[in-house]
Amino acid sequence: MKIRHIAAVTAALMFSGAAVAGPQCTDAPQSDWKSQEAMKQELADQGYKVDRFKVTDGNCYEIYGEDKEGVKVEIYFNPVSGEAVEERRND
Repeated sequence: MKIRHIAAVTAALMFSGAAVAGPQCTDAPQSDWKSQEAMKQELADQGYKVDRFKVTDGNCYEIYGEDKEGVKVEIYFNPVSGEAVEERRND
């Protein structure tokens, strides 16, 4: 019985970490945001290779891809200013 309890607690802790939300980037209405196409072009001009681009629940543009050095990145951008809000690098 004790093993089941330990297994259940361990599983709950593992899955709760996966549900961590990303940052909140803006409260501005989407009409004030840069278009997705414009943002993708800016990123390409900066040397990013974007594998996946999405809009998050925190009103961010989030990309998965590589920077100009080829390092894998996950970056949240403010869709109004285009500035990076949070970045994770796999180097």
